[in-house]
Amino acid sequence: MDKESARTRIEKLKEKIKELNYQYFVLDESPVSEDVRDSLKKELRALEAEFPEFITSDSPTQRVGSVLSGKFEKITHISPKKSLQDVFSAQELIDWVERIQKLVPDQEINFICELKIDGLNITLHYKKGKFIQAITRGDGEKGEDVTHTVKTIESVPMELNEPIDIEVSGEVYISKKAFEKTNKEQIAAGLDAFANPRNAAAGAIRQLDPKVAADRELEAFFYEIGANMIFPKIASQEKALNKLQALGLKVNKKFHLCKNIKEVIEYIENIPNIREKLPYEIDGVVVKVNSKSHWEQMGFTAKAPRYAVAFKFQPKQVTTKILDIIVQVGRTGAITPVAVLEPVLVSGSTVARATLHNEDEMEKKDVRIGDTVIIQKAGDVIPEIVSVITDLRTGAEKKFIFPKVCPVCGSEIIREEGMAAYRCTNPDCFGMKKESMIHFVSKDAMNIEGLGEKVVIQFLDEGMIAAPPDIFRLKKEDLLSLPLFKDKKADNILESIEKSKKVALDKFIYALGIRYLGEQNSSDFAKYILQKEIHPEDFQIPDFIEILKNLTIDELHSIEGVGEKVGQSIFDYSRNDKNLEILHELYELGIRFTFGPAKTNANITGKSFVLTGALESMSRDVAKAKIKELGGKVLSAITQETDFLVVGAEAGSKLEKAKEMGVKILNEEEFLKML
Repeated sequence: MDKESARTRIEKLKEKIKELNYQYFVLDESPVSEDVRDSLKKELRALEAEFPEFITSDSPTQRVGSVLSGKFEKITHISPKKSLQDVFSAQELIDWVERIQKLVPDQEINFICELKIDGLNITLHYKKGKFIQAITRGDGEKGEDVTHTVKTIESVPMELNEPIDIEVSGEVYISKKAFEKTNKEQIAAGLDAFANPRNAAAGAIRQLDPKVAADRELEAFFYEIGANMIFPKIASQEKALNKLQALGLKVNKKFHLCKNIKEVIEYIENIPNIREKLPYEIDGVVVKVNSKSHWEQMGFTAKAPRYAVAFKFQPKQVTTKILDIIVQVGRTGAITPVAVLEPVLVSGSTVARATLHNEDEMEKKDVRIGDTVIIQKAGDVIPEIVSVITDLRTGAEKKFIFPKVCPVCGSEIIREEGMAAYRCTNPDCFGMKKESMIHFVSKDAMNIEGLGEKVVIQFLDEGMIAAPPDIFRLKKEDLLSLPLFKDKKADNILESIEKSKKVALDKFIYALGIRYLGEQNSSDFAKYILQKEIHPEDFQIPDFIEILKNLTIDELHSIEGVGEKVGQSIFDYSRNDKNLEILHELYELGIRFTFGPAKTNANITGKSFVLTGALESMSRDVAKAKIKELGGKVLSAITQETDFLVVGAEAGSKLEKAKEMGVKILNEEEFLKML
């Protein structure tokens, strides 16, 4: 084929593939099979390979670019991305409408309802109709440039149907079918499965290698027009959605116009009837005032638009079967029964196990092996069994007999007075040692990278470690003697061990695994200790040992954030010579406390926070670390002491508890401003 013929053929193929993509992804029409589309793309690739001078950036073959090196560039949004106010009940919706009606008195308000897709928010920029950039939401002011991965999404057109400058926002997501396929591939490759579809989509978009995003089969829906050169102005959200579709952008067609709030509530109440049948995950319904002139009249609060809210669904419950009941031994010796389940998707995450807490709880719910049970996420995080569907029993179900001895070491187990859990009495129990060592090296404790659960168990099995000090005695030859350990892996682990020798006092205390002593208790205890010191910057393990030996029960009970139960546990730990010997060994092996300059923040210091739901700009672990770094406390549950509840996506029962107790509720944007 000569050059001119090739150029003409390439242009025709590009136009045809663009037309087919528009029909398939936007209009949901399939005039030809997917095989036909793939065949045309295959021919286009071959021609472009032979005549590379005719390759253009808008070609369907150019969606997967080269691997980026380094971090993503931060981009300032043209239009700031505001969060929506969350509502959780029909009454809250009615209250919202009453508030906004006062802003447009004597005017009729119509609404438009859109499904809230559980994905990653992105903003696209088009110049003269050509796709030029994709940016994540980030903190609302700045996001990350993810153009290279978003280009791989076939439902994102490289060229619009009109040559205009425009900014549009939407949601990148992965379908349920593609999510299952992706997880099968992850497992087959020896990698961890993704917990939920949103993580799979977000993880793909934030990859340096665009091929990862291409392989995930991501899709996108668009719902908002930002800065634009469209004249005359678009009068309503309904017309904005129609305009997006006319431009060639995929719009979720399940939006619904409502004349009043009664119709809005009816629409939302019908969603459970269709939710499971949808090919993608949703986590609510976005309710917007339809008229754009009303948008301008209603405006914004400091944190969100007044003309729209996000109705969030309550935690979902699903049924599954108990395949088995096993018991686990924790680092303090607690014996915990765990239900092994037929894997099932709950609130967007695959659940295969659920704690049964203790023997009393099992008997109260009459849980048996083989039962069909209802499960949900407690606080939308921890899987729990709500109840047993006894009507579905066949008679083949088996009652679980709670063990009389430790399932790991065979030692006697006891149940202390007033306690629900049984506990192993053998301090040298392998199960306890394993969990204690895993805890010691974990990210929130000594943070020794490379020492995951499998490696720790391998070291224990080989007799290379038995207590924390042994980790710091490991030599390269020890590691190289193990299967699958090569020079680089051994060097990386030893480097991480060396790096961990400099540690903050609160992290070190938490790493010790003292019974009942959590992250926040450890932080409170560390602050108390340092306040007693004349020269806290010189404080090291020998000083810590002396303080432990001299602390009285009464003093421990008086420490804010410690209390009686934790104080007694610290006292018992400090009176055990073996524990003090381990502390001394750790000092001899080079463990040293580090003290950075104390940071304060008037919004955070001295305040107590609880977090619920998934944050978009950072993980909850990072959020917790930032709060603590600025002198705040992080609590695990809503109490009278809680000052703020930080609410992310899929917020659960903690939100209702916070409302009941009058706790100040912060969305992610408000929380970020406080930091």
